[in-house]
Amino acid sequence: MAINFNTALGIDPRALALREKRGEILAANLANADTPDFKARDLDFKSVLKQSMPSSVTLERTNSGHITPQQQLFGANLMYRNPTQVSLDGNTVEPQIEQANYAENAVQYQASLQFINSRFSGLMTAVRGE
Repeated sequence: MAINFNTALGIDPRALALREKRGEILAANLANADTPDFKARDLDFKSVLKQSMPSSVTLERTNSGHITPQQQLFGANLMYRNPTQVSLDGNTVEPQIEQANYAENAVQYQASLQFINSRFSGLMTAVRGE
């Protein structure tokens, strides 16, 4: 009987790839913190989660005025971030917010790696018959 890695590993490999790409986007935001008119971007992890859930579960927008972005990356929506304090030069990057999001993303990336590692350990235990 062959092992189906898509079933065995679940959503974790996709989450890892998404976390990696989100890290790149947040780093680009931080690198452009002083660039006039630069608009901070971020990925919407909920859009990927929604695609992975059974069709009986529905997620709704909190406000009917929200616009659904067209650009997707790994099935996640790439969105602009709304700043809490607008900059005079039009830049929407808030370094303290971006650094916090980057740190949170790094922790979630490590968690995804640990989940994948534990699943592989479980598969190896099953293969060895232990």
